Formats: sequence, structure tokens, C-alpha cells
Amino acid sequence: MAHTALTPVFVGLRTGLHVLFAALTVLVIVRAILAPTESSGLVIAISAVLLLTYGLGGVVARPRDRAHEGTSEGAPTGTGRRITPLIWLAALTLEWVVLVWLIPEAAYLVFPMFFLYLHLLGRWWGSASILGATVIAICALGLHGGWTIGGVIGPLVGAGVALLIGLGYQALGREAAQREALMDELLATRHQLATTEHESGVLAERARLAREIHDTVAQGLSSIQILLHAAERADGERPGIEHIRLARETAAANLADARRFIRELTPPDLDDHGFGGSLRRLAETQWATDGLEVRVRVSDEVTLPMQLQTALLRIAQGAIANVIQHAHASVATITLTVENDELRFTVVDDGDGFDPRQSTNTDGRSDSFGLRATRERVQQLGGVLVIDSAPGLGTTLAVTIALEGVA
Repeated sequence: MAHTALTPVFVGLRTGLHVLFAALTVLVIVRAILAPTESSGLVIAISAVLLLTYGLGGVVARPRDRAHEGTSEGAPTGTGRRITPLIWLAALTLEWVVLVWLIPEAAYLVFPMFFLYLHLLGRWWGSASILGATVIAICALGLHGGWTIGGVIGPLVGAGVALLIGLGYQALGREAAQREALMDELLATRHQLATTEHESGVLAERARLAREIHDTVAQGLSSIQILLHAAERADGERPGIEHIRLARETAAANLADARRFIRELTPPDLDDHGFGGSLRRLAETQWATDGLEVRVRVSDEVTLPMQLQTALLRIAQGAIANVIQHAHASVATITLTVENDELRFTVVDDGDGFDPRQSTNTDGRSDSFGLRATRERVQQLGGVLVIDSAPGLGTTLAVTIALEGVA
């Protein structure tokens, strides 16, 4: 059966129709046996043939049934599916007409026949066939037992009831098909939405990991590269060894950071040193080896959510990395103030400065990734990023965040 949501209803209706047809045919056979006439043998034989023909309908009419169930006109989809059920229905009708001519009780079989006409021939041709079968039943009853009001009204009422039930059955089938199609569409849409959300989450996580790696491992490797270049240029043995030692220490620190980053994806040293302590540690070790004096003005008494500490630490690392690589500055100052539930975080240097308008025209190169990552972090926190710089006047990177909106 084509439908799934209302399959028990359809099975119940069809089973009832089959049982009714078989029961009425058996009634005709019993009537022929209990009240024998000259044609009783013929009636029994035709009734048996009628039952056999009806049983074959489960084979010959099933393809046709599937082809148009739920449609109003029962339009065929192929020549074989169109002709075979019609031949079967015509043979069944002919056998019934012969039977009703021989015995009046066969007129009761017209009721299940109504549903077959409507189901296989569609609304209009089915209704016309129902009307014709009703006339035959009325005439048969009148010829066998005389013309009575009951003999006329009975078949007419049966035809009307069958017509209403049959049309309701078709409407129910169409509605079930529409609901099934809608359910399939909803399931497909839900799958597509889940796939889109998964892809969006993957892209967001990739962007986050790119920012984390850029602000930790990449900056450490840059420092190592600078130290090794300095060791190559150093005169004498001791300066070179000192640079190599610092490079080795930086590599060890970055390796520890990378391992912890992979294991926990949490910022190194925040749990042990706090936000201010982590900045001072970086200023005294990694940043100092790069020739930059970093002054940290962050109170250890300030308590911030871990998410905010992580973001600010990464912003500071990215900003100082840009100062070391591009600004040629001697001093940079990191300041954190909290007033009236508003946080202000600044990184100021005395370097060469630059035109901030050029930084917005990024093309994905590594030189501009740090500023892009900083903007993305600030946007995720619902804050405001302001970069104040000019050639020869140094740079001020200021982040303002309302603490009420940060969990």
C-alpha cells in the first residue's frame, strides 16, 4: 500500500469489503441450497465462479490500485494497468448480472460492487457505473418479487451511502499522500538543516582553532626564528649560545603550550598564574627575548570569567606579536581597567604606527590575520574594538566590553 500513516485504516476498509462480498455470495449459495429451484445448480456454479473471479482481483487489480490510489479520476499510468483491471471488473459485473437474473438475493452484492466501480473507474465513470448497477438491481428485485417501494429505495440508499464512503475513502487517501509527502519534505529539510549547522559549527571551530594557534604556537615559532637569526649573526661563541638557549627555552614553552592546548584547549598558565600573572610571565620571558619591554598594568584583584580572560590573553598576544614584527617599538604597555561594569583593555606601543584603514582590506595573508582574529574575538564578546594609529605616532589598540553581557 502506498500510504503509511493511515495504512491500518485502508487495510480495515478493504478487509471489510472483501469479507462483505464473500459473505453475500455465500448467502446466495445457501439460499439456493435451502430453496432449491431448477436453476439452483447454475446459481451455485456461477457463485463459485464469481468468488474465484473476485479472488483473482487481488492479482490483476493490484497494480492498477497502486497506480491511482488517492487520485480523483483514477487516471491510468500505463496500458497494462489500464486494460487488465477493466477486463476483470467487466467479467465480475457480467457474472453478477447473470446471477441477479437467476436469484433475487444476488442483488445485495451490488453494495460491495459500488466500491469497486468507484475505486477502479474514478469519480465520474465510477458514479455512472454505480447508477447503472443500481438500476439493474432495482429491475431484478422488481422482476423477481414485484415492484415495491423498498425494492426501489433500498438500492438507491445503498448507492448513495457507497458513493459517500467511496469518495471519503479517496479524499482520505489523497490527504494521507499529501501528509506523507510533507513529512518526507520536513525530514529532508531537518536533515539539511542539521548538516548546515554541523558545517557551520565545523567552520566556527576551525576559525577558533586558527586564532588559538596563531596567538600561541605561531608566535612562539616566530620568536624562535628571530632568536636563531640573531644567533647566526652573533660574533663570538657566547652570544650565539645565549640566543640558542633562549630559542630552546621558547621552543620548550611552546611545546608545553601546544600539548596543553591539544589536551584541554584552554589557555596555558591562566589556572596557575591568573590573567595578570600570565601577561607578566610572557613579558619577562618570550617578549623580553624579542627586544621589547612590555609593561603590564593589570591588577591581580580583578576577577574575570575564564572565557573573557582567554580572549583578552589572546588579544594581547596577537597585539604584541604585531608590535614585535612590524612596529619596531621599544616599549609597549598593557592596561586593564574595570569601572561601572565596563572593561577597558588597551595595548599601547611607541612604534612606527600604520594606517588603520589599510588593515581592513585584508586578503587572508598571515600579516593581517592577527588583526582579523582580534576583531572576531571582540565581536564574539559583544565589545568594541578601536585602533588608533598613524605613521610615526605609535599605535593604541583599545577594547571596550560591557561585563553584563559576558557569562
